[in-house]
Order: sequence, then structure tokens, then C-alpha cells
Amino acid sequence: MTTQSETQGREDWPVRSFLGGMSESVRTELLRLGTRCRYLPQEILIREGDRSHHVVLLRSGFVKVTARLDNGHEALLAIRVGGDIVGEMAAMDDAPRSATVTACGEVVASIVRESDLRFFLSTHPEAAMTIAGIVAQRLRWANRRRIEFGGYPVKVRLARVLAELAGSYGHPVPRGRVIGVDLTQPELAALTGSAEVTIHKALAELRKDGLITTGYRRTTVLDLSRLREVARMGPTVS
Repeated sequence: MTTQSETQGREDWPVRSFLGGMSESVRTELLRLGTRCRYLPQEILIREGDRSHHVVLLRSGFVKVTARLDNGHEALLAIRVGGDIVGEMAAMDDAPRSATVTACGEVVASIVRESDLRFFLSTHPEAAMTIAGIVAQRLRWANRRRIEFGGYPVKVRLARVLAELAGSYGHPVPRGRVIGVDLTQPELAALTGSAEVTIHKALAELRKDGLITTGYRRTTVLDLSRLREVARMGPTVS
């Protein structure tokens, strides 16, 4: 039985997400596949190096995608939210998992076998085109990050990350938009390719400029338009 909260979650799926980007009829068929699971905070959905090939359809909640570095540290690669698909690369090329996916808060997801996904995509061209678009979007995002790391100062890179998170995953409050993703300063440093001490300084500057407020694992964007100007992204939120 579908609960009211799950229905609301569907309405809130980002249009650019895997589930949000397809028609209702195809999405309904896709969500009949697999096994529905609930994950607790910090529980691992996918572990780097594993040989499993299933995919995970995120119905609600947030996850972090991380990978181990040669120096033993962990790099934050991306944030994924309800509506997104994770684990699709291993399902497509049969290689070991390239990253670890960890729940941030409670997560509801559907676990779909590789064979079931492949058959579904072969019989539903719309879904196949949607997942191809998602992969292309993620590649563009990764390329853009590499360019930004070399071409922009840390404050601009941080503003871009916060503006993207606020635009995609934030929810409105009286003073602005709260970013609905718990991120520590080391994780922000990883997302922006910066040192933690530099991120600390950049956050302080954005607070002083009246663009954000920060608390324990909580960031509120007070003026998204001005933040986008600092990020050199232009005034329109895409």
C-alpha cells in the first residue's frame, strides 16, 4: 500500500533525477521491480570493490558517494537524493564497484537486479534514454568540477557547490533555503577540491557577506541569487 509520505516523495523527485525524468506510467512499472528496503543513517547500500551488480533506486532520503584515495583518506564524490539511481555503472560494465554509497539519515530504496534492469531498459526505450541522459549529466558534472578546480578560487567553487545543492535539494524557510544534505567541512572540502582550512575561511567569508548561515550539519542559503553571482553562475536557477 502506498503511504501519503511516499506519494509526496514522488511529487518532490527532481525533474533531472532518474525517476523524476520519466513518464508516470513507465516510472510506475519500474517501481514494481526489485525489493523495497529501508536503510538507517550511516548504513552502507553499496561498498567499493564489491562484485555485486544490482542497482539501487532511491525513493526517499539522501546518500553520499565516496571513494578511497591512495593516501588512505576518503573522497566525497557526489550526493544523491530520492529519485536518483546509484550503482548503474557496475550494472552496465560488470566491473567491481567504484565507490561506496552510504545513507545520510533514513533512506527508502528499491534494489533491482542487473538482469531485471537490463530487460526493462530493452523493452522501455524512454527509461533507456533517461538513464543515458543521467550518465551524460554526471559526466558533464565531473568534467565541470575538474575545470573549476583549476580555474576558480575556493570561494567561488564553494559558492557553486552550495548554490547547486540549494537549488536542487534545498527546501524553503522564512529566511532562505535550507540545504537538505548534511555535509561536514571535510566533505565540502572534498567536493570543492580544497583544503579543510581553506573551506573554513571561505565559509566565514560567505557568512560575513550575508549569503549563508551555518550550524551543526546545517547550511541555510539566505540569498540564492547573490550566491549564484558570487559563484559566477548567472541569475537563473536551472
